[in-house]
Amino acid sequence: MAEGFPTDDVAARFVRARRSANALPEFPGPLPSDLATSYRVQDAAIGLWHDEVVGWKVGRVPPEHEERLQSNRICGPVFGRAIWHVKPGDVTPFPVFVGGFAAVEAEYVARIARDAPADKLTWTAEEAAELIGAMHIGMEPAGSPLASINILGPTAVVADFGNNAGLMIGAEIADWKGRRIEDLRCETLIEDQVMGQGGAFVLPGGPIESIRFLAENTARRGRPLKAGMYVCTGAAAGIHDIVAGQTGAVRFDGFGEIACSAYPAKPAT
Repeated sequence: MAEGFPTDDVAARFVRARRSANALPEFPGPLPSDLATSYRVQDAAIGLWHDEVVGWKVGRVPPEHEERLQSNRICGPVFGRAIWHVKPGDVTPFPVFVGGFAAVEAEYVARIARDAPADKLTWTAEEAAELIGAMHIGMEPAGSPLASINILGPTAVVADFGNNAGLMIGAEIADWKGRRIEDLRCETLIEDQVMGQGGAFVLPGGPIESIRFLAENTARRGRPLKAGMYVCTGAAAGIHDIVAGQTGAVRFDGFGEIACSAYPAKPAT
């Protein structure tokens, strides 16, 4: 863990940028060298963001960074005012940071069935599976005021709320535990063009491994998973850029789709 790192200052600068809807030309301070420092920034920013954490997003650490960071996943908070429950046929508008980063991600979204014990710091895959009360189709609008966030890598992503800008939750996937993970397939479209295809199998270990990782991560940070939370378990068909004025969609074989449209973010009131 980096000593003397300006945790509070970096967190405050990210929060100010998000609230003002202003793009950041560069990372607002020294780039964290490890994930522990990045999560300290994230926790400080959560404390400055006046909204309830109602869920989490989990993302993959690119393989070239796994050994150095000693992790294959990262996470960030989803806040109550950035949750959309969508119905078939809806086109849900969402804000993007002009000059920043925005993307559409197809997600398998787990609803947490019960509170995780606050003192349980180690989880097996079997135990994690029991935390999941339902699985839904979903779309994560990834977003940050920092255009280069993904280029800078996982420590930058974690520092700014995991590069999350909300969560769209669609239909429930019936009997998801009884289905082969290879059969849970999806695709992402921008402006009606297919940009990526994949499924629940894209991340190693699938959605259950994402929940196992998240249960351990949040418990260590004093933020154990709570009943009713929603978790994006990882981009299942790639991360695809979108800009204000464009439309996007995620389609899940046999379970429907979620459509969206991007508009310029405005300063928070």
